[in-house]
Amino acid sequence: MAQNYDIPAPKKRMWSLQLNPEKFEKATDEEKRQADVMAESTTFFRDGMKRLKRNPLAVFAFWILIILIVVMIVAPIVVPYSYSEVITVEGVRDKSAASMAPFQYSKLEKAYMEKYNVRIFPHIMGTDELCRDYFIRVVYGMRVSFLVGVFASLMVLVIGTIYGAISGYCGGKVDLVMMRIVDIIYSLPDLLIIILLSVVFKETLDFSKVPVVGKLGTNMVSMLIVFGLLYWVGMARLVRGQILTIKENEYVLAAKSMGASGGRIIRKHILPNCLSVIIICTAQEIPTAIFTESYLSFIGLGVALPMPSLGSLANTARSGMQSYPWKLVFPAVAIILICLAFNLLGDALRDAFDPKLKG
Repeated sequence: MAQNYDIPAPKKRMWSLQLNPEKFEKATDEEKRQADVMAESTTFFRDGMKRLKRNPLAVFAFWILIILIVVMIVAPIVVPYSYSEVITVEGVRDKSAASMAPFQYSKLEKAYMEKYNVRIFPHIMGTDELCRDYFIRVVYGMRVSFLVGVFASLMVLVIGTIYGAISGYCGGKVDLVMMRIVDIIYSLPDLLIIILLSVVFKETLDFSKVPVVGKLGTNMVSMLIVFGLLYWVGMARLVRGQILTIKENEYVLAAKSMGASGGRIIRKHILPNCLSVIIICTAQEIPTAIFTESYLSFIGLGVALPMPSLGSLANTARSGMQSYPWKLVFPAVAIILICLAFNLLGDALRDAFDPKLKG
């Protein structure tokens, strides 16, 4: 004989902690379907990118960098002038084209346009004191700054991450010795080393035949070497601090118990959890390197002439600042835009990828 198991729920008694079932309603079919929908699967990088796109300052900085990069790529193709080319008209040097204001033409250029009824490409930012187009020189100066910033950040990323990972994972005496080396490197003056290396390289080595480095000069070679020798210590300390915490987690112990090597544990389990610190430090290292290159070029320790740099252009413009102020404004604005964009993007990356700031 079948038994009836449909027993009604007991009523709530006074002063009891029992929930009153009469106050509850059954879920509708639509509410059940909504509850069955699972959250969209995501990854650490995808989740960080979503938060990054919602940051208006990050979007603003991103588009500034995109515009600057497009200008640096397209301008040398479109503009018919070279960074070292002196303006000539029909094979004759145009001495009247010195220090012209933006979008102005010299007397010879005006006469040439009237004579042949043609249009000469305008000097967007005017010319310098040696009758060279100033816009293309600023563009090449931005190229040098970006080259230095990206190269320095890559060196910091590779050297600092590897060094900090080994130090933090090994610990003990290895960590003690490696961190004392970092303390010694911190105490070295970078400007003095750049000057010493520049003097030594000029006397002993010739970089003129090297494709890219030859145009930059020995000062830039010494600067890039100093970046590789000194500027990675900050990244190494940050990565070491993260790994000292992460290596005590259970999944690292499980990987060790399964026989995984130290290199595999660092590569597969530890470094992915340090990704936020690595991304942030790398992004913020670019404006630091660009500003370092700019002030070294400003004091005459930058790129070799006639290759321009934003710092060397600003230094040259100081002498005619009252008569030709735009010569100082253009490279200064370029430095400000580049450094500001990278700083804003670095802060946005920190907010987007730092797990402690999530939510």
